[in-house]
Amino acid sequence: MNKVQLMQRAIELAKLGGNYVHPNPRVGAVIVKNDEIVAEGYHRYFGGMHAEIEAINNAKGIDLEGATLVVNLEPCTHFGKTPPCVDAIIEKKFSKVIIATKDPNPLVAGKGIEKLKSAGIEVEIGIMEKEAQWLNRFFFKNIIENKPYVILKVAQSLDGSIATKNYESQWITNEQSRKYGYLLRREVDAIIVGKTTAQRDNPSLTLHELEGKTPWRVILDTNLSLPLELKVFVDDVRVNTIVAVDENMPSTRKMENLKIGGVKILPALAKDNLIDLEDLLYKLKEEFQVSAILVEGGAGVFSNFIKEGLWDEIHFFIAPKIIPGGKNAFADHFVNSLSEAVQLRPLLVEPLENDIHLISINPNISFISV
Repeated sequence: MNKVQLMQRAIELAKLGGNYVHPNPRVGAVIVKNDEIVAEGYHRYFGGMHAEIEAINNAKGIDLEGATLVVNLEPCTHFGKTPPCVDAIIEKKFSKVIIATKDPNPLVAGKGIEKLKSAGIEVEIGIMEKEAQWLNRFFFKNIIENKPYVILKVAQSLDGSIATKNYESQWITNEQSRKYGYLLRREVDAIIVGKTTAQRDNPSLTLHELEGKTPWRVILDTNLSLPLELKVFVDDVRVNTIVAVDENMPSTRKMENLKIGGVKILPALAKDNLIDLEDLLYKLKEEFQVSAILVEGGAGVFSNFIKEGLWDEIHFFIAPKIIPGGKNAFADHFVNSLSEAVQLRPLLVEPLENDIHLISINPNISFISV
């Protein structure tokens, strides 16, 4: 296998960590000796062994002197939940380390590379760099901007409607699009919906039959007016439900009942009866270690994320339907001229049976190369 193929394997291994590793990065490692892969490893969960150490441990009985390590992120040099990976690499006398991209964490940020070089180990950087940065875009944003990465998921008709004028929305898109939406949920730490979506659709906001770590389910309900019978308040994973309320709201019996049932109450700044999204994102990161968020509606919430510029990526699932008079996904955000239009940078267009899946990113993203 050549270097690119080996890095592709490291990235595939890294993906297996899913959202279990957050807020840590997803990392995979491959060890090669005499042109053969002798061991592999990946970071499995936050606080667990790093990929490089797992790979070394999996090379049972093999002398690793002179071997090559292939890893998608610069090995760490600092003590965190685990000891520094660089020290173990040096101790095992690897002759070469191939790295996809540097670690933006100031505790690492080139220090791992320099320490390896100082120990006489050859270091090659930049193999599949863009792919490696994309894989860890959540981590890069967390480190560089100290904010969660925000993905909007919009299921709509061809004319941009996410519901009829009577708010009927289930189902505009097809089953394949919905399954892809569940895969997106598995990637993130939290799902956000507004009060209207929670009440009208009564969604479960779970992974359904997919295996994976259940994300936080964040409901924006400034004055805590939603009924207590909603699925997110009574189902078996209600301990994963967070209700964001006005921080000036006094304690009520409803609030206490929700807490007793395991639901979390998150006080946040509010203005004009709306939760301040920037404050919410900060608190979700600091109090619940949320590194990536999937926003699932409705129009008011989508509009506010766009208006405030607090988005990084949008997934449009577009059905070949027209819904005259329907509710537009961004109906609550207005511009007066084309110069104010929200610019998108398309990354992918693919068919999902008869639906179209379009992925776009914020063109202002600066923390990764795309």
